[in-house]
Amino acid sequence: MSNFWNVYIVIIVVGNLIGYGLLLIGNSRLSAEEAKQDTTGHTFDGIEERNQPLPRWWFIMFLMTIAFAFAYLALYPGLGSYKGALGWTSGGQWEEEVKMAKAHSDPLFKEFAKLPIEELIQYPEPMAVGARLFANNCAICHGSDARGARGYPNLTDDDWLYGGKPEDIVKSITFGRSGTMTPMLQALGGEDAVRDMAIYVQALSSERVANDPQNAGAIERSQPKFALCAACHGPTGEGNQLVGAPNLTDGIWLHSPRREDIEAIIRNGQVSHMPPHEGVLTAEQIHVIAAYVYSLSHSQPEK
Repeated sequence: MSNFWNVYIVIIVVGNLIGYGLLLIGNSRLSAEEAKQDTTGHTFDGIEERNQPLPRWWFIMFLMTIAFAFAYLALYPGLGSYKGALGWTSGGQWEEEVKMAKAHSDPLFKEFAKLPIEELIQYPEPMAVGARLFANNCAICHGSDARGARGYPNLTDDDWLYGGKPEDIVKSITFGRSGTMTPMLQALGGEDAVRDMAIYVQALSSERVANDPQNAGAIERSQPKFALCAACHGPTGEGNQLVGAPNLTDGIWLHSPRREDIEAIIRNGQVSHMPPHEGVLTAEQIHVIAAYVYSLSHSQPEK
């Protein structure tokens, strides 16, 4: 790349500093002719501008400021591509601060990791630490209250896609999860069959839908076709945590309970992904976050 802009910045910065210094020195004393004039002749609202140089202390302070600027630019980046005599970078400072934080927190996390998750949730300190880690790493998807949103599971109930045991939660956080539901439009035989299946799926968790006479035909037509879905959701629709297939019988909806939305998912399929946090968080930190998540749906016994 051209070095023009680096040179241009150096000239602008250094030139300005030298110009400020010359301007200050040039105005630090009056000529013999100027000294005869008590005012500059400028008047505004009855106030006349005096013809006097800067006070000596003010003049020296300005010169010290310019000297500080030259010293700063010699030591730190600021002159184009020049890195400064100290070699300081914001990235390097951040890395140093991270190292200091790790040196302080790692022993604490190692102590927390010695306790099984079921026991760890009894102690307020690791739960407070887990809450902060959750806020920094998980809340953007699951919400600050961990109640989730459309497409993001609620972590405060006891409905789990991949299992709610401590080891299952650790595995989900560590390696992430990817769930795919294939489009079923062609397999079911068209739009009418998709609408029927959406009614059948709703009926699995809603007596109102199941007992509505208007839905009887759709439910009857879809029941044998549900075998196409049973490989993942199970023959009764209770789901399968091995593949992350939701339970369709409990009335808890990950994406939406609306019939139009259910039809869209059956028709077009759905892909969900939770990124892995291995490498982003240490195993000990994941242990603490998993304990915090586990505590959200499990009562904490009194110590």
